[in-house]
Amino acid sequence: MPPVFAHGALRLYLLALLEDGAKHGYDLIKALSDRFNGTYSPSAGTIYPRLAKLEEEGLVSTHVDGRRTSYSLTDAGRRELESRREELSGVENDISASVRRLADTLREDIGSNMRSLREELASTTRQARAEAAHHGYVKPGTSASQARATALSQAAEQLITGFRSELLMLVRLRKAHGELNETELDALRTILDRARAEAKELFRS
Repeated sequence: MPPVFAHGALRLYLLALLEDGAKHGYDLIKALSDRFNGTYSPSAGTIYPRLAKLEEEGLVSTHVDGRRTSYSLTDAGRRELESRREELSGVENDISASVRRLADTLREDIGSNMRSLREELASTTRQARAEAAHHGYVKPGTSASQARATALSQAAEQLITGFRSELLMLVRLRKAHGELNETELDALRTILDRARAEAKELFRS
């Protein structure tokens, strides 16, 4: 994946985020994540070294309150920001383009995973059909075709149950990391709607 920010752009954007008042490092990380609609969230290892560098350059000052440190623009920091307003506008445009690109990549990743799941389901279905045909699943008073239909129905229900369980696990893992966002939910809804329509078409034939 190409870098989200061009060289020096994150440094400038951090100054812009501090323009409205002092913020903690976590507040800045959250503000960036919100700006990217959750498709990108910088790590602490990305943000804090840059804040330390801005402090060394006299553009940012710090205030320690207990175990937390807040960051504020200095007069030099405000002058730096003011002198680079035009460049900041370009950074905003780049961020908007990055949000679209990251959302597209996310959709492709989810789509690829869904295709793999569908292929796995199809493979399991073929295997279940072969096993049903091989063993017959014939009970007294039940025709071979009825027995096979019952076995295939059970296999289909198991596939749906397994599919649902796997998706729920993925969603809950995403939630546990605090990474589930509206873009992912929208992409998942689109993919499931498509899968539902394909399944309806399959069983109408």
